[in-house]
Amino acid sequence: MMHSGKATQAAFKLILYGLVVCVGLVAIGILAYAIGSVVRDMWPYLVLLYIVFAVFTLYFFRDPNPISPSEPLAIVAPGHGKVDVVDETVEMEFMGGPCRRLSIFLSVFDVHVQNAPVAGKVVYTQHKPGLFLNAMRTDCASHNENVLIGLQPLLRPPEDKVGVRLIAGLIARRIVPWVAAGDVLERSQRLSLIQFGSRVDLYLPMTAQVKVQLGDRVAGGQTIVALFEAPQEAPKDAKAPIRVSLADAKLEAGAPAPPKK
Repeated sequence: MMHSGKATQAAFKLILYGLVVCVGLVAIGILAYAIGSVVRDMWPYLVLLYIVFAVFTLYFFRDPNPISPSEPLAIVAPGHGKVDVVDETVEMEFMGGPCRRLSIFLSVFDVHVQNAPVAGKVVYTQHKPGLFLNAMRTDCASHNENVLIGLQPLLRPPEDKVGVRLIAGLIARRIVPWVAAGDVLERSQRLSLIQFGSRVDLYLPMTAQVKVQLGDRVAGGQTIVALFEAPQEAPKDAKAPIRVSLADAKLEAGAPAPPKK
C-alpha cells in the first residue's frame, strides 16, 4: 500500500533525535560534574591567577608623566627601554636619505607608552603591514608591521625633520597611534601605545649630536638622547627668519586659541 510505514519511519527518526539529545545531555552532565569538581578544588588558585594577571596588566599599562627637560635643543627618547642601535642609515620613506638612527628595545617590563621626541607638527603617518618577528632583532623594522610618524620640529629648518617608527614584535601585535597628520605636539606628549614587548626607531638629521651610547637605558619623554645643532648667528644686516611658536602652530592646525587673561 502506498506510503505504508512512513509514519513508523518518522517516529523512529524522532526517537533517534531524542536519543542523540539525551546522550548529549548526559555527556554534558558528566563533563560538568568532572569540571565542577576540579573547579571546586582549584578555585583559590584560579582567583590567585586572575589577581596576578590583573596586577601585571595594570603594571604593563602604567603611564608615568614624563618630566620634559628645559634644554631647548634637546631631543628626548620616544620610548622607555634599552638603546641597542646607534648608527647612520638611509631612510627614504620620510627622511629622504641618510640620517642618524637610535633604536630602543622595549621589554615586557618596560613602559609601553611612546612620547614625542620634539615639539612639532605631525606631517606624515604611514602604517605598513608585515611580519611579527622577535623585537629583539635589530633588523625587525625591515620586516615587521610598523607605523612611521614624521615630525617637523617647531623653530627648526625643514631639513631638521624627525621620524619615529613604532615596530610590532613577536608578542606585541597591536600598535595604537594617538596622533594623526596635522596634529601639533608638545615635546614629551604621548604618541602611542604598543602592547607587550616591541621596538621604537628614532630617525634624526645628520647634524644632530647623539648623547647616548649602546646599552643605555632611557625614559620616554624625559631622557635627552640627542641635541639639535645650535643655530648660527645671522649677520647684523640679515633679516630675521620667520619662526612659528607652538601656540601659533596649534592655531594654524585648528586648535582653539588660549583664553585671554
